Amino acid sequence: MIFRKPILFSIVLITSALTAQEIKPAKQVDGEMPLFEVENPDFQTSPYTGMTKKHWEDAARYLLAGAFSYIDDLDDPMKFPKLPGKSYPQDISRVPTEKLEGLVRTLFVAAPLLKKEPDLTLNGIKVAEYYQHQLPKLANPDSEAYIKPRGNGGPSQNLVEYGALAISLFISPETLWDPLSQEDKDALAASMLSYGDGPTVPSNWKFFNIFVLSFFDAQGYEVNKPLLEEYLQKSLDHYRGQGWYNDNPAYDYYSMWAFQVYGPMWASVYGDTHYPEIAKAFKTNFQDLVYHYPYMFSEDGEMIMWGRSISYRIGSISPFPFTGTLQDDTINFGWLRRISSGTLLQFLQNPDFLLDRIPTLGFYGHFEPAVQVYSARGSVFWMGKAFLGLLVPDDNPFWTATENLGPWDTTFEKDKVYNKFQAASNILITDYPNIGASEIRAWCHEKKADDWQGFRSSENYNKLSYNSAFPWQADGEQGEISMNYVFKNAKNEWEPWRLYTFKSYENGVYRRDAVLETNEQVTMQLADIPLPNGILRVDKQTSKVPVEMRLGHYALPKIEGKEVKHYIQKSGSTAALVLDNGEYQLAMLPLQGWENAEFVSASGLNPISEESTTINVSATFSPQAETNIYATLMLWKKSGEDFTEAELMPVTKLSAKNGKIEVLMSDSELYTINFD
Repeated sequence: MIFRKPILFSIVLITSALTAQEIKPAKQVDGEMPLFEVENPDFQTSPYTGMTKKHWEDAARYLLAGAFSYIDDLDDPMKFPKLPGKSYPQDISRVPTEKLEGLVRTLFVAAPLLKKEPDLTLNGIKVAEYYQHQLPKLANPDSEAYIKPRGNGGPSQNLVEYGALAISLFISPETLWDPLSQEDKDALAASMLSYGDGPTVPSNWKFFNIFVLSFFDAQGYEVNKPLLEEYLQKSLDHYRGQGWYNDNPAYDYYSMWAFQVYGPMWASVYGDTHYPEIAKAFKTNFQDLVYHYPYMFSEDGEMIMWGRSISYRIGSISPFPFTGTLQDDTINFGWLRRISSGTLLQFLQNPDFLLDRIPTLGFYGHFEPAVQVYSARGSVFWMGKAFLGLLVPDDNPFWTATENLGPWDTTFEKDKVYNKFQAASNILITDYPNIGASEIRAWCHEKKADDWQGFRSSENYNKLSYNSAFPWQADGEQGEISMNYVFKNAKNEWEPWRLYTFKSYENGVYRRDAVLETNEQVTMQLADIPLPNGILRVDKQTSKVPVEMRLGHYALPKIEGKEVKHYIQKSGSTAALVLDNGEYQLAMLPLQGWENAEFVSASGLNPISEESTTINVSATFSPQAETNIYATLMLWKKSGEDFTEAELMPVTKLSAKNGKIEVLMSDSELYTINFD
């Protein structure tokens, strides 16, 4: 087949298509959807969730039905009600891309369903027919859905969405590509290749070019093979080890719902045939994650709120079904499916997850501090990549193995803590059997002044740690802080740590240095020691100037109308501040250095509830102070049972010796902290 060069459309036609757009409310749909239910659960195969592959299909159909409730005829766009705040579109020029996102991202949910059920009908609309009708409009300059070819422009959101579309075309060509006329195919190829055969962003974005180029090469079109090979190699260069790719510069879920999904999928649909060595490398890297990444999920399979684009949520589990394609008898498929189904239910059965029948921009309900400017309402369907796992055959061990709790049942013991250090990425994953929670400490080193999109330096990354039981809380302007330090800066503002430098992980102690962005004379050396019931912090102040500072525990939201109780409990000569929201308790004990401790209430800062409470300690540090060590116990347990004195005071002795800090625990364990 001969590749036809893109048709040059007149500026008049392009302008007319643009002016036909407007930012207007999406079609209104009456009523909300009921919570997702697992109908006829199979507790023999899945004793914890009742979910089998059929229920995953039900979940996919449930989410897609919400989207199609906005489609009354084939010309209706996948455009949903905009939420207030920073999400786009903010101007008319972005409306075509908004519609494109809704179209191709819902395809992540639809394409695997269409593979099995090509006649799928929702809201009276044949799903395959809808996409077959919509796709040619992307290359038609007379259509409101028209996407202008790239021309000489740089990488844009259109590249992302066209890359996503290429993935779906690979998945279900018989329902999405083959039915198109040759004229429509050529026009769509020209439009998509104008982006795929072009510049990209030095991150996971290279895969969008890769999939566009690969799909059209597979269809017989002329493509830029040298560019394809360059982007493939550069994508492999992002790999660091233990399953983690670096997304330049961050570590986050993009390693998993991007690199670790795109790489193996590209290998199976194209790479095995055309580039077998590169395909093998992606699959080898994929296998590494099996022995590390699952530990990031709680005992119940809940994911941690961490990193940007958190509204994609269940996309975090998207690699797990594809582990069934690995020839590895050591993989515990029952545990991986238990995690995956648990994450699905974490959101699908949360009453705040859907609004207007569409997932919110947030973690559960809409949560503006976690939203990025590149997201539109339809962006959330990126989570649909979880359902790409439906492509794994019914008889695959991922679907047939009996659900189990993995190490939570076979290895982990109560009253112990388990750390899994990722040496290649400096990530520490910690599991806490006493409350069934998981926790992560990872990269953050981004100046707010350089963070033009406003997320890499934010709470999405800059917390000291992130825990599955305690979703991160945004910082308050009055110094309300959760799981981080804040310092009073020259503008009289409370400024958090953002610039961390990893130092070491040895004998249960995770070490970082930190410097304040606006004043490099404000510095600390930080040491985290995970304990069975919380965290011991032993931090050394190394600032060269006086500074006011605060440190916060995790936060507890107000849930089910219950007040968050707070009280003070004595433990020997030390007083613990304790919170209880009916689900969890938090306790904070200042051991050394701190001057004050207080309960801090907040409004509008927590992703779970409008009202929340945390515990803060504070002090004013001077370089001339007698001590520069600030030691703090940050503890937790489930509600319903008081903290014992032994739980509140697991530290027997904290002392300086030969330039090192030694911490003797009540169980006789000794931690040595070497601040260099």
